[in-house]
Amino acid sequence: MSDGDVIDWQEAMDQCGDDEEFLRELLSDLRGEIDAQLVKIEDALKTVNDQSFLLIMRASHVIKGASSNLMCGQLRETSTNLEQGAAGANQIETANTSALEAETVKVKDIFEKLKTAVDNYHKFLDSVGI
Repeated sequence: MSDGDVIDWQEAMDQCGDDEEFLRELLSDLRGEIDAQLVKIEDALKTVNDQSFLLIMRASHVIKGASSNLMCGQLRETSTNLEQGAAGANQIETANTSALEAETVKVKDIFEKLKTAVDNYHKFLDSVGI
């Protein structure tokens, strides 16, 4: 992982009008928002029901939007993939248990990749004193 994969610092600075203090505040706020959304996703995956994938879509969409605005590439990419995977799973009828189980496994695999991206993000923030 390179820092550029986690965040494009110069682009993020441009988004914040070259105000580093403001960028640092936003990145810190993003950490809290991501952590809150991860809890929602984990809860939705504990017991899959007819609302689980919709909740995952919403939570991953929040992460995608915020991370896109702050030029956090890994978070944007993995949350986009999770949103798309959950959208596909959300189209499956709950009565089709074998297909639903297969899609649930895929969504869980994508979620693991998002958690890795979040860990990388946390490590990056720690490395720059945020």
